Amino acid sequence: MLDKKNFYINGQWVEPNSKEEIKVINPATEENCAVISLGNKSDVDLAVTAAKQAFEIWAFSSKKERLELIEKLYANYKKRWSDIAEAITIEMGAPKDFASKLQAGTGASHIKSFIKYLKDFEFEKPLGEHAPDQRLLYEPKGVCTLITPWNWPMNQVCLKVIPALASGCTMILKPSELAPLSSMILAEIIDEVKFPKGVFNLVNGDGEVTGNALTSHPDVNMISFTGSTRAGALISQNAAKDFKRVSLELGGKGANIIFKDADPEAIERGALRCFRNSGQSCNAPTRMLVEKSIYAEAVERLEKYTKNFEVGDPNKEGDHIGPVISETQYNKIQTLIKKGIDEGAKLVAGGPGKPEGLEKGYFVKPTVFADVNNQMDVARTEIFGPVLSVIPFETEEEAIKIANDTPYGLTNYIQTQDPEKVKRVARKLRSGMVDVNGAGIAVDAPFGGFKHSGIGREAGEHGLEEFLEVKSVGGWN
Repeated sequence: MLDKKNFYINGQWVEPNSKEEIKVINPATEENCAVISLGNKSDVDLAVTAAKQAFEIWAFSSKKERLELIEKLYANYKKRWSDIAEAITIEMGAPKDFASKLQAGTGASHIKSFIKYLKDFEFEKPLGEHAPDQRLLYEPKGVCTLITPWNWPMNQVCLKVIPALASGCTMILKPSELAPLSSMILAEIIDEVKFPKGVFNLVNGDGEVTGNALTSHPDVNMISFTGSTRAGALISQNAAKDFKRVSLELGGKGANIIFKDADPEAIERGALRCFRNSGQSCNAPTRMLVEKSIYAEAVERLEKYTKNFEVGDPNKEGDHIGPVISETQYNKIQTLIKKGIDEGAKLVAGGPGKPEGLEKGYFVKPTVFADVNNQMDVARTEIFGPVLSVIPFETEEEAIKIANDTPYGLTNYIQTQDPEKVKRVARKLRSGMVDVNGAGIAVDAPFGGFKHSGIGREAGEHGLEEFLEVKSVGGWN
């Protein structure tokens, strides 16, 4: 079992003041793989003080200085790629190929993307030719609390840490206590690169103690959080007390609208996109809306596809999925699967219990419900497991109405070969992102949602601007 009890504060690994510990569980084996400390208020105070002091210098560092350090970070990240992927497999059960190509890979992609945008970003701009003495200054927001989830650990950490560094902010990262190991490797990389002391700090812990201390701290200027909508609401309440800036990337219940003229792979591609990462993605298309004329065929194809979909050991190679993150999450998913059955949805594939031969570990059967209506819990609740709800529709207008009838608004999906229909439907969907015919969302496209799916945008230029305040100056000659 790995001993990872120290925190990274003010440029060094330090022993915590807190004596509380948390065991990190490997979800594939249900065994302890590491122990970390649960940071208390005094640990948080030390980290925030270090970040506050560092901000006085880092905020006025040159773009060139920041760029050179982030480029070194990227080079060192690539050297530690296999270590990061292995950590993700251990801490959250991502199969080794998926952990390397996508989990560790998305982190690298975001670092590379932010380097590109930092090179081109103008931190001082004229307002316009009509006002030659007016300037806009883009300045770092200050000390940032960065709280990241367990489902895409490096993706989400890099979406916050890298633009915060690039903008001149200082920070305290609290990764998920369920999957902190990959983030601690990133802290080692930052230490190797020799960023100024206090610019980056890492404190492990839970939401109730550590997260609350970080989000309510008077010297924190901004909170960037990715996680549940419930936690996002609590964080917003803390932030409102002294008007901290807030960026929230929260839940989703994406609709995947399959029109009768969808391409031949649309049904299976939609199921794969739902099941991938064991269904633990906020932007997963977990509601499949199918036009009635092809509905029966779609259900038949989903049954065949899902029954052949492999779940297995994360340590073996292949395109299978692994376990879900924890016993708590496993039990929640099982409860919702049983609720779907009780509500009258038709169980097409999967169902309660673990896949055959996988009695140990938090493995869930890929599950498909047909004949779902949009008022059922399985259609309204973010299950965060490999569970797909299939809903029939008759008209384009009805599909849009069903898709929008949700508290969430993160990502919706459209499958049709009619480009005019794509444009009509995309404009009417109330979500921050729309993926058409499996095109995907670019690494530097703004990532974020409407409604209960959050506030703000991550990735690319928009992600950099999240960490900047705009100052207007008149009389600049």
